[in-house]
Amino acid sequence: MTTTLQTWGNSQGIRLPKALLAALGIENGAELELLISPKKDALIVKPAKPAGKIRGRHRIEDLVAAMPKNYKVKETDWGVSGKEVW
Repeated sequence: MTTTLQTWGNSQGIRLPKALLAALGIENGAELELLISPKKDALIVKPAKPAGKIRGRHRIEDLVAAMPKNYKVKETDWGVSGKEVW
């Protein structure tokens, strides 16, 4: 598989094919770690964080799965802090 280095604004970039990203489990917006191989003849691209996170945010499915099974919703009274009419 080959691709072309292209100019994007003041930077250079490459496009990674969707099939390649899917095979690596990398989603759009994922943070990536870029490394140079020991022989300095290859660029290594790998996920910097677990694949389930996008742009530093957690997936709702993961947050709900981490909730305790006996979790009960309760209301908290924060008091009045302004001139709200409700």
